[in-house]
Amino acid sequence: MPTLSILAPVAPLRTEQLLPYAALVQWTGAHRLWQGQTLAVDPQQSFAAVASAGFRVPSATGVTLMPLRHPVEAALQARTLAAITGHPYVAGFGPGARSFQAAMLGRPYASPLTATREYVRAVRAALRSTPEDGDRTYFPASTVLAPLPTPPVEIGLGVLRTGMARVAGEVADVAITWLTPAAHLRDTLIPALQDGAAQAGRPAPRVVAMVPMALRRPDRDMVGTVLASNAGHLALPHYRAMLAAAGVVIDPADRDGSVRNLVQGGAFLFDDEDGLAKQIREYFDSGVDEVVINVGGVCQTEGAGVALRELETLVQVGAA
Repeated sequence: MPTLSILAPVAPLRTEQLLPYAALVQWTGAHRLWQGQTLAVDPQQSFAAVASAGFRVPSATGVTLMPLRHPVEAALQARTLAAITGHPYVAGFGPGARSFQAAMLGRPYASPLTATREYVRAVRAALRSTPEDGDRTYFPASTVLAPLPTPPVEIGLGVLRTGMARVAGEVADVAITWLTPAAHLRDTLIPALQDGAAQAGRPAPRVVAMVPMALRRPDRDMVGTVLASNAGHLALPHYRAMLAAAGVVIDPADRDGSVRNLVQGGAFLFDDEDGLAKQIREYFDSGVDEVVINVGGVCQTEGAGVALRELETLVQVGAA
């Protein structure tokens, strides 16, 4: 069944900054509260703090970066959150940019796809309390967690291009996209997911699309809103490559033109309520199972209060 969720539009430094978004999940039709990677406050620990404040809601990360934690530690944190919240938890992972890999590990992964495949298998083995057999290049340790009954943990992978989509099809429970047009999902990434799953003899993972969006208003600056949400991603080669494959040209020398291309290409949704409702439906029609509403640009330019009200409106719009 198609599901709408929300991304916390802030990188919270204090628990109370996250509570209104957890409350929105608890009191509206939003299904799950997502956070992305931050180097300010760890998202898993902030989710635990929210649960201790009384908001035990389904939660997820999309995506945390593999070089920051060993897969056994990643499994332990994810399972702990499932136990604390009493809800299934989606633990999304990704290798990060090559520059980040080098900064954390001394050198980038020689094969990010191999490293990611091994990481997911190591996390799953730890969660199942069953050592994994076979040779491993990046994660040789076979330590597992003590058995513990908890709600399930789903392992997600950040997917931008077909290679990672095939790996996600092979080993992941969830494929998570960011800034990816619905048409590119339908025509390119979902077929690659299905191909990887078929080769592994398993069902294809469910698909989560984290979609940046904002309501078009007379006093809202489209360029400023889009860039506040995504300027960092647009500077990364792997995001520009994904967008180019989707037919969205990003030219660092033409800021305004690049923003128009993002909006026209369906990577950033900027429209009135009817237009956004239609574009959200296009994601579901493309084969996406869960759309995560991201109003980070609104929050950055207009404040957390405006972003919270916009999220509440968009949850209603998307469910219509």
